[in-house]
Amino acid sequence: MIKIKEAVIVEGKYDKIKLSGFIDGLIITTEGFGVFKDKEKQQLIRRLADTRGILIITDSDGAGFVIRNFLKGIASPEKIKHAYIPDIIGKEKRKTAPSKEGKLGVEGLSEEIISRAIAASGAQCELTRGKERVQSDITKTDLYEYGLTGSDNAATNREVIKKLLGLPAKLTANSLLGVLNCLMTREEFIEFMERITVEGEIKC
Repeated sequence: MIKIKEAVIVEGKYDKIKLSGFIDGLIITTEGFGVFKDKEKQQLIRRLADTRGILIITDSDGAGFVIRNFLKGIASPEKIKHAYIPDIIGKEKRKTAPSKEGKLGVEGLSEEIISRAIAASGAQCELTRGKERVQSDITKTDLYEYGLTGSDNAATNREVIKKLLGLPAKLTANSLLGVLNCLMTREEFIEFMERITVEGEIKC
């Protein structure tokens, strides 16, 4: 596994699935051009850039560069690192036809090729033996203990947390965990949760 400090920004869910197989870190999708109109996601990317920095990995086609250039305008240049994948002609297995330009996207490339692009980006990386969590990280158990997963009102509680922290409403529980670990330490999370929890219930 490659542990990356920066939040990784990719285009779509299949890119995220590909990278999740060998990257230990937060991966956010732009939903293609969807990020152009998604103000909440733009704000999230800007916040992640300010706290951790971001690493942009888009396809090497024209659309990929349009998205990359848009993201460059969201955050300060010194907070952004770029991983550029090579132009390789081909077709992803799940697709019936090649892309318009006939190039393989992130999802269609090998782990080795993507890893080389990440290494060349200057992102802060280290090899680990698996998805090892640092003891100070917020964990799924922490979310469970504070009623953010595994309870009847967990979804409602997560909505309250996202609203209080100014996070996108569409974040899943797993994505929320990753974002929280980028924005605060476990100690800060516990202090925050204790502050808004009254008699075991989260208050708005």
